[in-house]
Amino acid sequence: MFELEPMQLSGIQHFAFCRRQWALIHVEGLWKENVLTFEGREMHERAHDPFFTEKRGDLVISRNLPVVSNRLGITGQCDVVEFHVNPNGVELFGRSGLWMPCPVEYKRGAPKSGDMDRLQLCAQAICLEEMLLCPPIENAFLYYGETRRRDEVCLTDSLRKEVEDMFNEMRSLWERKYTPKVKPGKKCANCSMNELCAVSLMKLNKSVQSYIDYALRSEAGGE
Repeated sequence: MFELEPMQLSGIQHFAFCRRQWALIHVEGLWKENVLTFEGREMHERAHDPFFTEKRGDLVISRNLPVVSNRLGITGQCDVVEFHVNPNGVELFGRSGLWMPCPVEYKRGAPKSGDMDRLQLCAQAICLEEMLLCPPIENAFLYYGETRRRDEVCLTDSLRKEVEDMFNEMRSLWERKYTPKVKPGKKCANCSMNELCAVSLMKLNKSVQSYIDYALRSEAGGE
């Protein structure tokens, strides 16, 4: 049972990208899809098959695996978790031997310059360690649809600390139901929430009504 009301694990990716985007989605409950989010959802749906478990010799593959961390107060799902035979691993129900988990997260596009994908992957590993009482997971993988290859991610102490610090900050905003302001930048152009975000309202310090009027004129091709 959760000591804290659980937040969505996947929110850490939104939070690392933009704290305001995260708050609009996870605090205010808003969502708007664009072509990038649609392609990402399609990729995840192909990776997710909750009824599929495959064994290949010393490898067991589980898809769409639910994960939780009571300590961090988060819940989510792993696209794929590979369990490798390892003498330092843990027992799996219905399987002989000892196994170590390795999460694999699927992403559309190419590797990003920021850490948002690595933070999400590391959070998944932290959940698996807590659930299975297994030793620390040293490495995990990100699979990118554009490059069609895996990138190995080393789950360092510094990355783990960043995950914990970020969830603590998220928890503070979430419990206060606070949506922070942000400085607009180039990344806003590809954000599915840009029309709902009203960053121009903050930047120009306009009233809500004047922002709506401005948005309507823009749609009509005016200035």
